[in-house]
Parts: sequence; C-alpha cells; structure tokens
Amino acid sequence: MAEEPWLTGDELAAWVRLVAVVELLPGVLDGQLRRDEHLMHFEYFVLAMLSEAPEHTLQMRDLAARTYATLPRLSHVVRRLEERGLVARAPCPGDGRAINASLTQAGWAAVRAAATGHAATVREHVFDVLSLEQVGQLKDITTAILSRLDPDERLAVAYTRYDHGPSRP
Repeated sequence: MAEEPWLTGDELAAWVRLVAVVELLPGVLDGQLRRDEHLMHFEYFVLAMLSEAPEHTLQMRDLAARTYATLPRLSHVVRRLEERGLVARAPCPGDGRAINASLTQAGWAAVRAAATGHAATVREHVFDVLSLEQVGQLKDITTAILSRLDPDERLAVAYTRYDHGPSRP
C-alpha cells in the first residue's frame, strides 16, 4: 500500500507560511501603489514590462507571458490602461493578426513615478528582513519550485531576465 501524501510537520509549517506570504504580499503591494500612484500592482507590472521592452512595445501574447497572465485578463487590464492614456494598442506591423501594446509618454511617466515607491515597499517587506545568504536561498528555492511549475520553461524569459543585473525604468 502506498504511503499517504501527508506533509511532515516541518513541511506543513513551511507550507502555511508560504501560503501566508502569497496571500498577504499582493495586498501590501496593491495598497502602496493604489495609495501613491492610483495603480493596482498588476497594472504597474504591465507598465513595467512595457518600459523594459525595446521601443516600450510588446505583442500582447509576449506581454501576457512576461506578466504570467491569460490573454483575456491582460486585454481587460490593457483596455483600462488605454482608457487612462497610459498604453496604446495597434496592429503589429509584422503580423497583421497580432496586436502590439505600447507605453505612451504618460505611461512612461507613470511607471517612472511608481518605481521608486514600489521598490521601497518590496525592500521594506521582503528584502530588509533577509540576510544576503537568505536572498540567495530565496532565489534557489523559487527556481526549484518554478522548475516544477514551468517544466518546459515557457515563461522563463519572464523570471530569468534579471539574472545578470537589474533593469530600471
């Protein structure tokens, strides 16, 4: 008879802490961005990914991969950003069936304004409580988990893009 797949005491203690972080951290990030910049965290993430792209433009499918979003969710958020003048959509010149999303000048200004406060919030709530060794361990742990969640590395371009240093808006 196969052994039951129950978690050990240490596994359960680690698991509930990971769940708590996954549940609590988005609210902290959303709260700061909403208060300071009138943006939701995912909206900021979309703007940030466009800010790092060549000519501040990505095809919607590539933007979806970089933001870990489904196309319907991304389309909804991009529409809201478009209504605020932060993003513009247009047919892709190289592929008439594809749509490009581009950061507008107002979008560039918004992501630049939000970046400092967002980085400070991430530092305060995540990295200030970790040693340099723990930061390395966190990277190793998340890399191991991602190897199971994304075994074909379809989304690796999104989570390995900073392996050789940061990119700033």
